[in-house]
Amino acid sequence: MSKLSELAEAIKLEHTIFALPFAYLGLWVAAHGNPAWRTVGWVTLAMVGARTAGMALNRLIDLPLDRLNPRTKNWPVPSGRVKPPLLIVLTLSASGLLFLAASQLNRLCLSLAPLALGLMFLYPHLKRFTWACHFGLGAVLGLAPVGGWFAVTGHWDRSLLPLFYGVLMWVAGFDILYALLDLDFDRRHGVYSIPRTFGLKPSLNVASLCHFLAVMSFAWFGVITDLGRWFWVGLILVAGLLLYEHRLVRPARLDRINRAFFTVNGWVSVSLFLFTLIDLKFPR
Repeated sequence: MSKLSELAEAIKLEHTIFALPFAYLGLWVAAHGNPAWRTVGWVTLAMVGARTAGMALNRLIDLPLDRLNPRTKNWPVPSGRVKPPLLIVLTLSASGLLFLAASQLNRLCLSLAPLALGLMFLYPHLKRFTWACHFGLGAVLGLAPVGGWFAVTGHWDRSLLPLFYGVLMWVAGFDILYALLDLDFDRRHGVYSIPRTFGLKPSLNVASLCHFLAVMSFAWFGVITDLGRWFWVGLILVAGLLLYEHRLVRPARLDRINRAFFTVNGWVSVSLFLFTLIDLKFPR
């Protein structure tokens, strides 16, 4: 049990709360509020597999940096409590779960599974050469609602673009804030990020802009999918949560970043999904 706990901490299992509700949101909207439970089950397994493989890859690729960073050096992998070979096995097993689940959904999901894994492998490398790495992470998590939608319909729909873009901007915004924790380390070791490239206050402004664009994109999604009042109540709540997040993280209060990152953003994804679900169950 201790080893399992260490492994769960290593891959930040609790961060699943960021992506899974958006996968469900895409799934439920595509199914007009009545998805088959078989589809829900396979989408859940696909998300668990994709997210686990992605985090295990991230830990392996970032291991040299994590060993040097005072903030991360005591994490399970850099400290040696979880060994890299175990992460390799976990990556392969989780990737297998992703492919198995995708094969049970439809041909499009199966054909796109390698693309998802490829983006997860690419993302940790972006910080080595571009400050736009935050948007790479946003694109990876933006695939969650796309995958949920494809699981139901098996084809692209224009409604997906604002949903994908909204998740991308939401994730990029909070990842920029999180990168402020490593600003000094990134400057010393040549790690690229928006805070390292542009400084503290401009980074806060860029994060605010990203979250504004995220809310506007979710609103666009609500309009073109003709969602009702409960969706809009949820979106107002999400906008309030993001505003609260930026009030928490001010230049003088960077010690609150962890609370903003984990707690507030967990409520963002869950709230938007739950209010969308209510809207689909009780349409106007």
